[in-house]
Formats: sequence, C-alpha cells, structure tokens
Amino acid sequence: MTARKTLLDQDGVQLTVEDTVATVTLTNPAKRNAQSPALWRALTEAGRLLPGSVRVVVLKGEGKSFSAGLDRQAFTPEGFDGEPSFIDLARGTDEALDAEIATYQEAFTWWRRNDIVSIAAVQGHAIGAGFQLALACDLRVCADDAQFAMRETSLGLVPDLGGTQPLVSLVGYARALEICATGRFVSAAEAELTGLANVVVPVAELSGAVDDLTAALLAAPRDAVIETKALLRGAAGRTYDEQRVAERAAQGRRLRDLAGLGE
Repeated sequence: MTARKTLLDQDGVQLTVEDTVATVTLTNPAKRNAQSPALWRALTEAGRLLPGSVRVVVLKGEGKSFSAGLDRQAFTPEGFDGEPSFIDLARGTDEALDAEIATYQEAFTWWRRNDIVSIAAVQGHAIGAGFQLALACDLRVCADDAQFAMRETSLGLVPDLGGTQPLVSLVGYARALEICATGRFVSAAEAELTGLANVVVPVAELSGAVDDLTAALLAAPRDAVIETKALLRGAAGRTYDEQRVAERAAQGRRLRDLAGLGE
C-alpha cells in the first residue's frame, strides 16, 4: 500500500494523498471550520498541489460540523489581520472588488475538474460558505445529522462562491430560490429526497460510506470516467442533437484507445 503523504497543512486546511485518493480536511473544529480568505487561499493551493495520479478527492471537516460558513470576524470593521475588510472592499473600485471576489471563488472551482471526482463528506452544519463548499464537489455523502443553510441573504448579501449554479441544477430553480431567500435549514432527509445528497447514512457510518463510494468510483477505467464526467457536465449547455455529437466523439476516442490506436 502506498504511504500517505501530507502535501499541505496550513490555515485550517490539510491535504493528504494516498495513491489515487486525496483527502482535503478542514482542521479548525473549535470554530466549526469557519472560513476566511486565508483558508480559501489554502484550498486553492490544495487544488494546485494535487498529483496527476489522483482520481478521487474527499473533502471533510474535523469535529461535529462540516463548516459553519464565513468566520464572523469578516463582518467586524477591522476584518481579518492583513486582509481587506468588507468595508474596505466596498470602498474600492469595481475592478478591485471583482478581482478580490474572483480570488475567493478559486477555492470553490477546481473540485469539478474533469480529471477528478470530488466527494464532500458532510456532517453537522454546512452553512453559507460551508454549503457552497459542499456544492462545489461533484458528490455529497451526508450524515443523518447534516443541516444545510444559505444564510447570505439574511446578512444582506448573495451567495457568491459558486454555489448558485450547482444548487439550481440539483434541486431546481423554485426550491433553490426558496432555500436561499429564506435561509432556512435543509435537513439530511430533505437533501436526499431532492437530490442534494447522493446518500445519507448514520454519523458513525459516514467514513465507511465515503470509502465505499470511493472504491466504486475507482473500479472503472480512469479515462472512461473522465470522458463521462465531461459529457455530463456539458449536457445542460447543449441541445439533444449536440449532446449526441459529443457522445459520438467521446466514444470514438474511447474505442480507438481500447484498440491501441489512441494518440
């Protein structure tokens, strides 16, 4: 068995790799894995550090909560040490504000890369930025105590970390609007019913369920999974006929590869 290596351990984020599986762990349970710009930079770096051999990335949080969302220190006048406060950002130019938020978003974008499948292992609270981080992953395995909530609107803000598109695609526009506009909690049972969660298990079985799903994902040849993921991700933006064309092209590549004729 390949030894487990730690490639990153800073700012509340740890990245470990064992053969084809990487694990990203939020490591600040005392603050329920609250998020900050420093944590987002660490998450972005974790994506950059992934070895090419990795096929599955598991995201989890230490302690009883996955992530309780943005650290409330962000809403104080001084904000975080060494970081621009929200007030500072608001006073800046449109270009500077847009660039800063774009930097934050990078922590939430790489999880859907076609060369990996990402799994969020969610227990306890996944609120605001925590909810959006779970939505950033391809799949969600949830403990039966999981509770999701999008609280940004109650603070006069909007979800801006890439969570709106996957939420709508998973639960539909009307339910997504209701969840975001009210800020209410979504239970694990509702998450499973609406497609937000792929599977819900007792808390004690969460790790085992993630392991089982990881093993199932690794059973198929890597290139077939990559091509299939690319087809599914692009399906919403194509017509039916365009999707059939994409399927034919992907299958042609697979057949040539299997016949030893690939590039």
